Amino acid sequence: MRQELKEIERKFLVLSEEYKKEAFQKEKIVQGFISRHPDRTVRVRIKGNSGILTIKGRSLDGGVSRFEWEKEIPLFEAEALLELCEPGKIEKMRHLVRQGCHIFEVDEFYGENQGLIVAEVELKARDENFERPEWLGEEVTGDSKYYNSQLSKFPYTSWGRENEQ
Repeated sequence: MRQELKEIERKFLVLSEEYKKEAFQKEKIVQGFISRHPDRTVRVRIKGNSGILTIKGRSLDGGVSRFEWEKEIPLFEAEALLELCEPGKIEKMRHLVRQGCHIFEVDEFYGENQGLIVAEVELKARDENFERPEWLGEEVTGDSKYYNSQLSKFPYTSWGRENEQ
């Protein structure tokens, strides 16, 4: 696998809304899935005024890394492709927060995933160290129920008490 097509990231629950004070940018995201197959997901996303088509492979290394291919597409194509997606759209506000030399993407979910806030940090290596903000909670890397593809099928608001934060 070519290195530039490999995504390495870790995912965490968020303990408080303190990240909002530290965010330097925020953007609304709407996305759907053309395919949610465990070996490959095909996602269509509208982020701001642009469309993005993404293909991701099966998670490796306990969910830390996987194949990822992205291509920007015209907004009208993304809107049309969203109509073809499987049921269960994801709506969220993404906040970007710089912590040391890393940027955390903090996703505050809406709709059927209201109440869920997850932070991801992209790394250059699986064992790379990074500064942890105070609002960063339990690590959920590799826990598939927090994958957007799964949240679109089994939304956070439908989870039982045993699965709540």
